[in-house]
Amino acid sequence: MCCNSVCIQIFGDHHDNYVYLWERDCSVQRRHQKIIEEAPAPGLNMSVRRRLGESAVRAAKAVGYVGSGTVEFIMDRSGEFFFMEMNTRLQVEHPVTEAITGTDLVEWQFKVAEGEKLPLRQDEIQLNGHALEARVYAEDTKAGFIPIAGHLKHVSFPTFARVDTGIEEGDEVSMHYDPMIAKVGFIISFENEKKSSYEIFVIV
Repeated sequence: MCCNSVCIQIFGDHHDNYVYLWERDCSVQRRHQKIIEEAPAPGLNMSVRRRLGESAVRAAKAVGYVGSGTVEFIMDRSGEFFFMEMNTRLQVEHPVTEAITGTDLVEWQFKVAEGEKLPLRQDEIQLNGHALEARVYAEDTKAGFIPIAGHLKHVSFPTFARVDTGIEEGDEVSMHYDPMIAKVGFIISFENEKKSSYEIFVIV
C-alpha cells in the first residue's frame, strides 16, 4: 500500500467554536467502498495526529461550517498528507470515534442545531483505547466476491454483543440496494497502564 486514507471527524457550532475528534483510518477498501474503519489510525504519532486535526479544523473554519463533518486526507509513507474531500454529514462509521472519545455525536448534532455551544473544548476531548469496525457484504465468494442478492437462510449474532440490525433470518437481500448488510465493531478500552478491559459490539 503506497498511501493511507485518513479521515478526521470535526464539529463546528454557531459560536465559531471548532474541534476535531481525532482520526479514523479507512485505507482497507474494495471497489471504492470502505471495508474496515480503525480509530485511532495505526502508526501515527501524536504530532502528526494534531497536524491532521488542526488542518481539518482550518478547512471547516474557512467555509464557516456548522455541524458534523469528516475531512478526508491521503497520507504517504513519509507522513505527508493531502486534502481529498469533506463529507458534510455524520458518517455511518462514527461509532468508532465515539468509542475512543467517550462522546455521543448524534447528541452533539442536536445541541448544535438548537444553537448551543459544542459540549467540549479541544483540550477536553480524550483519546482512549482503540476501535475497529468491519463492514459485512452480501457477496458471491465463488465469483470474485461480486455483490449478490438472495435469501438469508441463516443469520446469527453473538449474544454478548450489542446488535443494531435491520436484517433477520428469512429476509431477502435486494439487488436494488447496496450489498452491505452489517457492520461489526470491536472496541478495546484501556483503563490504565496496568489494567485493560474490552467490549465487543456488533453494529449493523
